[in-house]
Amino acid sequence: MGLKIRKGDFVQVIKGKDSGKKGRVIRVYPKENRALVEGVNFVKKHVRPRKIDQQGGIVSMEKPVPLANLKYFCMKCGKPTRVRFRLLPDGNKLRCCAGCQEIIEPR
Repeated sequence: MGLKIRKGDFVQVIKGKDSGKKGRVIRVYPKENRALVEGVNFVKKHVRPRKIDQQGGIVSMEKPVPLANLKYFCMKCGKPTRVRFRLLPDGNKLRCCAGCQEIIEPR
């Protein structure tokens, strides 16, 4: 079965500290069931200088979000929705919006 959320999709966070935020999926980790979303789930990490010219300190970085906390955001509907699969007569399987039945273009 294909993943319902893929790289490049525009999603909205529906649970957690960043609930309501929207962003584009940068990368999907299928084994961990997580996705890295642009501008969501920032954490502070303490890093030490590794090279002589590199400076250490506190760095803010994005961490992956569980896929269960994300919903695909349909631009046509203007709201978060589920993703369904539609079989075409020629045998192709495409993703579509569960609300407006708009086909999500493959990347």
